[in-house]
This record gives sequence, C-alpha cells and structure tokens, in this order.
Amino acid sequence: MDIDFSEITYLVDPCSRTLHADYQQFLLSLIGLTVIDISGDNFNEWRVISTLLHGDEPSGLIAIHRWLTTENALPRPKTNIRIIISSVEAATYQHLFRHRYLPGGIDLNRCFNDKCIRSGEYAKNKHIDGYIQRANLIASAISEVNPNAIIDLHNTSGNGPAFAVSTLITPNVLSITSYFCDTLILSDIHLGALMELNFSCPVVTIECGGSRDVQAHDVAYNGIKQFAQCDGHCALPQDKAVKILYKPLRLVIKPARKLSFSEHDENYSGVTLRKNIEQFNYGGCCNGLLLGWLDDHGLENLEMLNDQGVNVIEKYFKMVDNKLVCATNLKMFMASNQSNIARSDCLFYVVNNVNNYL
Repeated sequence: MDIDFSEITYLVDPCSRTLHADYQQFLLSLIGLTVIDISGDNFNEWRVISTLLHGDEPSGLIAIHRWLTTENALPRPKTNIRIIISSVEAATYQHLFRHRYLPGGIDLNRCFNDKCIRSGEYAKNKHIDGYIQRANLIASAISEVNPNAIIDLHNTSGNGPAFAVSTLITPNVLSITSYFCDTLILSDIHLGALMELNFSCPVVTIECGGSRDVQAHDVAYNGIKQFAQCDGHCALPQDKAVKILYKPLRLVIKPARKLSFSEHDENYSGVTLRKNIEQFNYGGCCNGLLLGWLDDHGLENLEMLNDQGVNVIEKYFKMVDNKLVCATNLKMFMASNQSNIARSDCLFYVVNNVNNYL
C-alpha cells in the first residue's frame, strides 16, 4: 500500500487550471489528503465541508467541484469555507469511486477514536497507525480554523433517500439538515466516526442518496450552495420542517456466518436477504414483512445491540418457519445488496417508525 499518511496538501482559492475542466480530472490531479480554502465575505468565520472519507462515495466531491467551477470565478461564500478531501488514493484506485478504502486498508471513518479502532476488527491491521495518523490530520485541519459548522458528505450504502445524522439536536443542526433533506437521525452509536468528535459546533453527516444516483449529486450541490450562502450571524435559517428519528440500531451478521442475496429461498446456510432489500430504504416496514431467510441457527446468525450492549433483535425481528420477518413496524435505512459493505459495516440500520417534526 503506497500511501504517505503524513502528507497533506493545502490549496487556497485555486484557479481554474488547478480545478480542471471536470471532477474526474480534478480528482486524478490530487496526490492524497487535500484541503481547499475558499475566502468568504467574513474573514473571521469558517465553515467546513468534508468529503470522500469513503472512496466509493462520490456525490460530495462531484458537488464541490461543480460549486467551485459553475461560474467564471470562484464562489464567494458568507464565511470562509474549508473543504477536506480525504480518501483520494482509494477513490482513484484502479477505477474511480470503486473502493471504500484500499485493499488491505481500514475504513477511515472508523479511525477518529483511537481506543475504539485499536480494540475492534482492525486492531491487527498493519496500516492502523497510518490511518489513525490521517484521521488526526483531518481533525487538526478542522480544529485549526475553529469552525462554526461542519458537514460531512457521504452516499448511502444502497439506493435510498437522502437523510442527515447527528449526535445532537440544535436549531443549527436542524437548519443545516434542511438544506439537504427533510429527515434527521439522532444517533448515539459510537463507531469512531468524524461526526462523533467534539468541535464545539454543529457536526452533521449528510447521506446524499445512492452513489450512482444523479439526484444524490444534486442534493449535495444544492445543499452546499445554501450552506455556503446562508447568513449565520446568529442562528442559521431553517429551510423546511425536519422529521426526527431517534437512536438507530445496527443489524449485523455475526462473523463467519454466510451472507447471500436471492429472490426466493435457496436453502443457503447463514442469512439470505431479499435481493431487492434496498427498496425498503424508502418508507416503512410493517409487522410481518418478509426480509429474507435463515438457516437452522435462526436469529443466532444476527445481532442488534442497544446502547447498553444488550442484543434486542427479538424486539424487531422474528423467524417464522425459516423466514426472517419484521416483528414490529419499523423504518429501515442504509440497506444494501452489496455483500462486502453489508458484512464490513452492517446489514442495515433500524429505528422505530415514529415521526417527530421540528
């Protein structure tokens, strides 16, 4: 793995030649971790935009390039904007935007908590120190400008609508969310993500939609424009009402259990999810809905831990014959039929299907 984890490149108000004609050329011109500073009307305030923590999530990079190059001159935001482009090497490896991280590497958005990453699945990875070093560089690049707001742009694992995630609900978090979407998930899950760090300002993760969905790129672009241009001398203005979903849970498949996807029961070992599982990212899932099939180990193949570390899977799912079905009404998101993502992250997230608007 040929990465200089100590390297970081800074660009200040880059010219059109540096930005290139399209986002592909621009991305290929970057060497590694890159910071771009754009001067704003208020030189004393900063906002931060993070993108490409995952190399296979292009919407943020595409939208940023569009925002920087749409006019003949650079945009003039209300405050200075610091853009951080993180996993350039993964995004450009072999084919553009095919790899979340390099083969043999680590999910960078799990490396912002040293203790967490060193005690988890990546503990014995020989590149762990390098990835932690890069995460620390990113955190330092954010802290050094003391921003008043941070957005971290991602794509959902599978196809699905845009939503935001934050660890706190404040008026400014709701406002930032409203620039991109109408759904905010309040999360207390600790995975070592950038969003979990305390920068003394709102930090909002934006899941723009599927990585191959042009609409997701538009969500990111239109949101960036509002985020950059809104007047924030006190509170940021809210664009629309936002639905709040509380405390998601992660459904994971246990290690060494087989994961398959199919249109019908194939009597596979382990867990078989419906091939069209991504369609349930839209709307709710009702009690009794068929999600897949299980072998003789049943729900023992799966785990869903609450904030107390208790497996609560039987509150949400049940096995009927060998069918995996919902045991209650719920809302699912981030479901994906890509086995590598479903296994390395989770099968999907679940919240109680209760709507709260603010």
